[in-house]
Amino acid sequence: MAQYFEVHPQNPQARLLKQAVALLERGGVLAVPTDSSYALACHLDDKAAVDRLRQIRRVDERHHLTLLCRDLSELANYARVDNRQYRLVKSATPGPYTFILEATREVPRRVSHPQRKTIGLRVPGHLALQALLDLHGAPLLATTLIDPDTGETLNDAQAIRERFEHDIAGVVDAGPCPLQPTTVVDLVPMGTGGEAVVVRQGGGPLGALGLE
Repeated sequence: MAQYFEVHPQNPQARLLKQAVALLERGGVLAVPTDSSYALACHLDDKAAVDRLRQIRRVDERHHLTLLCRDLSELANYARVDNRQYRLVKSATPGPYTFILEATREVPRRVSHPQRKTIGLRVPGHLALQALLDLHGAPLLATTLIDPDTGETLNDAQAIRERFEHDIAGVVDAGPCPLQPTTVVDLVPMGTGGEAVVVRQGGGPLGALGLE
């Protein structure tokens, strides 16, 4: 059964988050709160955990997974970013946005898009998730927590535990999250003189990116 960590959304208890990090380091998949909806997250370098994450969501290798980063300095380690791209990302970070960028060699090939060699990256603003990332000391690989049977984005931590209690290692409950997923923006065309492409409009307003 999935372990359950009930933490304060603004002042999360480090003791509980350290236990959640220990599950990640043992290859567990966690449900974690974000500033959009809840997400499934696992260790970037654990192939079995990544395979498990994809299995739970029922997505294949062509589905863009996302790196949850603590700040923009981490983002630069995992994606090739020019000045135009960086300025756009910085204008909306942290926040409920996912940016698709060309992956660097720091990203394991098995987690980037097989044809495009791209990866989704975001810097979330949720304080409990930021604290979890700080304790983990590295980005986490994640995907929006959507029930594969219903297509619904899940928002209630207790319901998530009941639905996935035999599939995931733990749930970090920091209260309800917004039901909207992130706004996804493909920045790869900007690297060749093109413009950013809005792939999905979600919780992040386009005005903050100058894309309205």
